Amino acid sequence: MWPLVRRWKEAMPTDSNAIRTWANAVTVSRLLVSPLFFAIIPDYAGGSWAATGLWFALCVSDVVDGNLARRHGTTKSGAFLDPLADKVAVLGSMFVLVERGMFSGLFAWFVGIIAAREIAISLYRVFAGAKGVSMPASRTAKIKTLSQQVAVGFAVLPWTAADAPITWKVSLWVAVGLTILSGVQYGVRAVTNKVG
Repeated sequence: MWPLVRRWKEAMPTDSNAIRTWANAVTVSRLLVSPLFFAIIPDYAGGSWAATGLWFALCVSDVVDGNLARRHGTTKSGAFLDPLADKVAVLGSMFVLVERGMFSGLFAWFVGIIAAREIAISLYRVFAGAKGVSMPASRTAKIKTLSQQVAVGFAVLPWTAADAPITWKVSLWVAVGLTILSGVQYGVRAVTNKVG
């Protein structure tokens, strides 16, 4: 089996227009599995081990496809698919947590702020890309994504969902702060690059 995997790995295209890559395969898998995670998020504040395990797998796959992309070369399709998969997983999870009453009140507003930032930056990336300006994710944006993943993880983890809600609440405060900070940074870059 290993020689077969090695041959396929060597046959994978590495040019920037490639679509059939290991990284993209992992990313698409993440997109396809995300709805299953949404479906098993519990509608009570007790958390779920199944949801926690699946969320952990989704987050690890994000790291895996990033490492594969760096090892084999980044592609235009990967640059589009990876952030899309991140946003589908994180925002979808947060919307479900709002709908099921876990993220309520002020925290529901936090989800709205996070969603607004993600949509605005995604639209800006499309606009900038059409003008030939590349907008790679900043370090702050990567930490922001991690903080959002941590907040969702604590919200479904049985140990913290009900017994120690301060963990997901603090995580969500940090996530929204980093979301606003990274949005401001992108705004500054837009003015500096004079995109538009």
